[in-house]
Amino acid sequence: MSEKVLMKGNEALAEAALRAGCRNFFGYPITPQTELAAYMAKRMPKAGGNYLQAESEVAAINMVYGAAAAGARVMTSSSSPGVSLKSEGISYLIGADLPAVIINVQRGGPGLGGIQPSQADYWMATRATGHGDGHVIVFAPSTVQEMADLVAKAFDLADRYRVPVMILADGLLGQMMEPVVLPDPIDTAEIPAKDWAANGHKGLRPHNTISSLFLVAQQLEDSVLARHDRYQLIKEVEQMAQEEQVEDAEVVVVAYGAAARVCRSAMHKAREEGIRAGLIRPITLWPFPTDSIVRALGPGRAFLSVEFSTGQMVEDVRLAVEGRAPVSFFGHTGGVVPTPDEVLGAIRRAASGERFNELPFKNRPKGGVL
Repeated sequence: MSEKVLMKGNEALAEAALRAGCRNFFGYPITPQTELAAYMAKRMPKAGGNYLQAESEVAAINMVYGAAAAGARVMTSSSSPGVSLKSEGISYLIGADLPAVIINVQRGGPGLGGIQPSQADYWMATRATGHGDGHVIVFAPSTVQEMADLVAKAFDLADRYRVPVMILADGLLGQMMEPVVLPDPIDTAEIPAKDWAANGHKGLRPHNTISSLFLVAQQLEDSVLARHDRYQLIKEVEQMAQEEQVEDAEVVVVAYGAAARVCRSAMHKAREEGIRAGLIRPITLWPFPTDSIVRALGPGRAFLSVEFSTGQMVEDVRLAVEGRAPVSFFGHTGGVVPTPDEVLGAIRRAASGERFNELPFKNRPKGGVL
């Protein structure tokens, strides 16, 4: 492995992608992920690859489609509203069974929102990255080291299952600087050949056609169901989560990404007070680590989902629990980051048996209207 270096999360993502054999990057600047594209602009030509700042997010994702169809390892990055613009192209990638890596360094929304960190793209990433019956694998790193570590896995799983993979970070992680040990560069000659790619047949094989268009309904259903079988396999074998002090926990906090860092501090404070708190940190958001939640079920145990949103992942926690335990939610949104003391307060309430779904309204409107 390489020596430890101090890097921003955005830069670690870019360098790790290069070391994973990515030689094609197409993007468009938007805060808070612009450093990633800037790093690629500097490093990609020296690595013998192709960097292009597209004229728009829509153009960038369609360039990704072309490079992926040719069998290349390709990546794009953006932030929340930019990923919304890419959603049509992501659906085309899904429908054509094309592997690619998409980085979303989230910012507050809806709309232009703000540039502060957010986790309000959870539903977009796990439910509606693009139209139609489709999914992308979604990774949620919580440290700069993990941002670097998950990139190679993202490319490998994209190639293995022929699906796009998204790394869902946020502005806090993208801008944060931490020590990171970068992976050694792979030998690009060892990347498995893609015999399905439209990259020139040289008379040695039949033509390959890449398309997501099926004008006969039965053919489209066959294609969707074949992909659905792959999704089921992904759910079975690719769930990832970190479990901390869950064995004896009376309150299991569920949090991902940067929110998990805040919750870990709150968990330790709760333990000091005699409240047995544990933490489940989903690393894959799709497939959601249902197995970890189910293993944590037990008599008298409560769950608490903490998010930088109005409550999105909490729905997956409830689906996994299936009514067998109380599930509460606490969060901030709009780029406001909960403090460990606020989360500690929520842990105390969950431990006392209270169920709640709470955002810290300061001036709650009366009568249900503004």
